[in-house]
Amino acid sequence: MPGDRPVAGRRTAPGGRRSLSGVSAAPSVHEQAILRLAGLDQRYTRVRRALVTTLAEAGRPLPIPEIVEASDGLVQSSVYRTVTELIEAGVVRRVHGLDDLARFELAEDLAEHHHHLACATCGTVEDVVPSSRLERAMDEAARVVAEEQGYEVLGHQFDLVGTCPACQEARRASTMPTARRGADRTDGP
Repeated sequence: MPGDRPVAGRRTAPGGRRSLSGVSAAPSVHEQAILRLAGLDQRYTRVRRALVTTLAEAGRPLPIPEIVEASDGLVQSSVYRTVTELIEAGVVRRVHGLDDLARFELAEDLAEHHHHLACATCGTVEDVVPSSRLERAMDEAARVVAEEQGYEVLGHQFDLVGTCPACQEARRASTMPTARRGADRTDGP
């Protein structure tokens, strides 16, 4: 089923299923959501499942209007309520962009570790799965900050701000000189 991918970064997990090869499979995103909601005495409803599936398939943080558009039969008011409930259960997290529009994605421990690219022009936020080289550099930077500030660093989030390809193209198109249609021509001597 879409969205039933294993939890990233884990080969086995407590309560995981046994595969045909005898190796324990990590619980899926949906199984993790069920467990987290059960810990709060809540059920994994059809609406919650649809929202988790939408976020799992999106590949980037989505604002509420895009969640509604991408989900079959979900109503905006129930999406707002459901997102709040899933945040409380640790299934979903809020991602801040450069605009006032909140975006949401699966909690990082349910998805792959990643960072974000945010467009300063249109506000789009995209996921970036980091290379091992970038992660080593981030770990070293975190170690230095921890030493200098006395913090115990538990993790990191890295957001790059720039201009997305679509906005770059739009900017190029709007600044290209246009041919003047006969405005400078004269038809005589």
